[in-house]
Amino acid sequence: MDRCPCGSNLPSSECCLPLIKGDRPAATAEQVMRARYSAYALAEVGYLLSSLHPDHRSDFDEKSTRTWAEGSQWHSLEIITTEGGGPEDSEGRVEFVALYTEKGIKKNHHELATFAKKDGIWYFANGEVVPSRPVVRSTPKTGRNDPCPCGSGKKFKKCCGQ
Repeated sequence: MDRCPCGSNLPSSECCLPLIKGDRPAATAEQVMRARYSAYALAEVGYLLSSLHPDHRSDFDEKSTRTWAEGSQWHSLEIITTEGGGPEDSEGRVEFVALYTEKGIKKNHHELATFAKKDGIWYFANGEVVPSRPVVRSTPKTGRNDPCPCGSGKKFKKCCGQ
């Protein structure tokens, strides 16, 4: 059984693929989000354009989107929260984290996506990157020339700091 890239544990044929292929519309904003992630993982750029709100399609760059989708390895999608976006709603928000590798570097994309329903169809309207939380240290940072905290007696730069 071919599992859907969106992480639902359903077969692709029962989850995102019917949306991507246009066989059925998404019932919720979260379904559009999951299908868009799967479309990136499968390099189905046509769905990325068709699921984009018509008011925001003018600056869609198909070539760079395809290059990014095909040049990345897509690992997982985590839905953090959903707000609205149900079958009876006209707007919704989905916060998610997509994990992927691009040019050998593992990355995560944390976003709060906004969806809008137009003529009964859900569309991705806008996305706002959620900034990473800053590192908060409970102890002072070890300097390069400080003794290594591992207890070796060496300077940090010659021990664990290498």
